[in-house]
Amino acid sequence: QVQLVESGGGSVQAGGSLRLSCAASGITFNLYEMGWYRQAPGEQRELVASITSGGTIAYDDSVKGRFTISRDNAKNTMYLQMISLKSEDTRLYYCKANLGRRQYWGQGTQVTVSS
Repeated sequence: QVQLVESGGGSVQAGGSLRLSCAASGITFNLYEMGWYRQAPGEQRELVASITSGGTIAYDDSVKGRFTISRDNAKNTMYLQMISLKSEDTRLYYCKANLGRRQYWGQGTQVTVSS
């Protein structure tokens, strides 16, 4: 059974930092492209950052220079280090694992930034 479990969300003031984790099980983690997405109520889910199995990284322009995605294949875990958080970063954050037609999502972790 595939499981992606996010953790590390919470409430912080603007300018603060959080580190999200996504622990995967039931997949050959090192083969999968991994991504962080976020969604506000009533809005579409949007890609924040992604990292391929080979380590190629991409970011949405809105988080460049503030967020850092990484993965530890030995721990089957992906991370998102977030600094200089803004109120507009307030979203439910999801991790996704993708390999061809196989796509798996976590349940999400809430990030709330107060100004």
